This record gives sequence, structure tokens and C-alpha cells, in this order.
Amino acid sequence: MDLAELTSKAAAAVEGGGGGFTKKVKFDFGDVGKLFIDGAAGVANNDDAEADATVKVDWDDFTKLAAGQLDPTMAFMQGKLKVLGDMSVAMQLQGLMSKFS
Repeated sequence: MDLAELTSKAAAAVEGGGGGFTKKVKFDFGDVGKLFIDGAAGVANNDDAEADATVKVDWDDFTKLAAGQLDPTMAFMQGKLKVLGDMSVAMQLQGLMSKFS
């Protein structure tokens, strides 16, 4: 999976209300790019927009998280995943991320 495919899957997941996810979150993958999700608006794109929470994670670690091969709590504790902003928003992502794989 590449960033374009992930963006497409995220857009489909939040389309029409996002399955209850109504916040704005940005994934920062460093040199790979960014994924911005506005659950309330039902939008996912690669903008570097303001978000309620920003999740900084390496692309390889993100793909492991999305596939269920890396536990989000362990990734956070090991410093592989950093959350800036509202931590509760990041905690709501688990259900949404299951639609990315």
C-alpha cells in the first residue's frame, strides 16, 4: 500500500460521516507525506491542514499498525508513534484504522 491508496481508503472510510469519527486528524509520515482526515466533513486528502491531533509515525510502522502487526500502545511507548494535540482523538482512531487495511 502506498500513500495514494491509503488516502483513497481513508476517504471511503469517512465518506458520509465516517462511521462516527467526527474529528480532524493528521498523520505525518515524514518524507512520505501526510494524510489529513476530517471526519465531520467526510474528507481525506494529503493536505497539511490544522487538526485536533497529529500522529507522527514512520510509514513502515504505520503499515504494520494498519495491518495489526504492531500494537498502537507499544508503538507509542517505544516512541515509534507520537501524538501532538488531543490524545483522545488519537484513541478514537482504532475503529477507523481497521478500514484502512
